Amino acid sequence: MNLAALYESDAAQILFEDTDDEDILQNIITLPTEDDLPCDDGEPMETERHRDQMILLIESLKAFWGDKKQYFAGGNMFVHFDLSGKRKFKGPDFFLVMDAENRERKSWVVWQENLQFPDLIIEILSDSTRVTDKTEKKTLYEKVFKTAEYYLFDPFSFEFRGYRLMGKRYEPVLPDKDKKMYSPVTELYLIVKDERLRWMTQDGYVLPNNAELFERELKISQAERQRADDAERLLAEYRRRFGEL
Repeated sequence: MNLAALYESDAAQILFEDTDDEDILQNIITLPTEDDLPCDDGEPMETERHRDQMILLIESLKAFWGDKKQYFAGGNMFVHFDLSGKRKFKGPDFFLVMDAENRERKSWVVWQENLQFPDLIIEILSDSTRVTDKTEKKTLYEKVFKTAEYYLFDPFSFEFRGYRLMGKRYEPVLPDKDKKMYSPVTELYLIVKDERLRWMTQDGYVLPNNAELFERELKISQAERQRADDAERLLAEYRRRFGEL
């Protein structure tokens, strides 16, 4: 997005709240980047289970999509969207932005990313964040970010709820008979399986994380090695009994 388009956009009202019009263009030119801004608050996630859940959502999606799509999936990192500094925001536990350059980032800086906000957000509920996630953050994602899909999951009670932006308001998403929710953004399902929130394809394939992929590949390698050993043993027995082929 060029400077003129940014200057005239609705998002400029968010970025430059309480800034005089004549100062906006100069501010745009000197906007801070991800290298200038903090990337996180230095606080670890609530529990090991919260951390593992975030990593699972990111790793499994990246392993499945690879470079086939343009996207950015991140978690527990700042989303910078307000230059006034009035809105203090740590960022979602998991968020996904589609049609974004595939590259590593320190944080998501809206004005550095063509004014793109997350298309999908998942908050992992805890006792200290539950109320905020269900009220203040829900309103922020609905009214300011205009995030298309918002999900909340508790890794201990397994509470799972979702919202979809319909017009200007979030409407609840109800799970189907198999207790899974369809995500139009990803064209995947979200389902609680084995006490974890997982991605699942439309034909029922649960996306594995890196450890699960390694375990599957190891089993395949071991099975192939076993087949090779069996073939070699059969050939040796044939030669013993009948001579060379």
